[in-house]
Amino acid sequence: MNDLKLPIALVLAMAAQLAGGVWWVSQQAATISGLEETVSQLGSKMAIEDNVNLRRDVAENSKEIGYVWNELDEVWDEHEALTLTISKITDLQQRVALLEQTIAWIDRDHSNMLDPRKMNMNGK
Repeated sequence: MNDLKLPIALVLAMAAQLAGGVWWVSQQAATISGLEETVSQLGSKMAIEDNVNLRRDVAENSKEIGYVWNELDEVWDEHEALTLTISKITDLQQRVALLEQTIAWIDRDHSNMLDPRKMNMNGK
């Protein structure tokens, strides 16, 4: 091993390759570090945008919910009015049916009294 002779060109070539490898690795590390920072910034930016969008959507939807509640209140009011109207109509129909039935009974019981042709001569 004492007689090991290396050409200077080979040593210089290996040193240049080693220096180039170290430089390339350091450039890759810097690129990765820059990309990590960019991803971190984008993640923060996206989180902020998501939060802003969520707040906007909640505000818009709360307006819609208020509108729907108002509409629902109107529907319930109309339902109540319709129920009252139907109840009154049903009451009137019952009264009309009762009157019709009463008229039918009166007509049946007193048909001879009202028709002068069916009255007998004695006035009965």
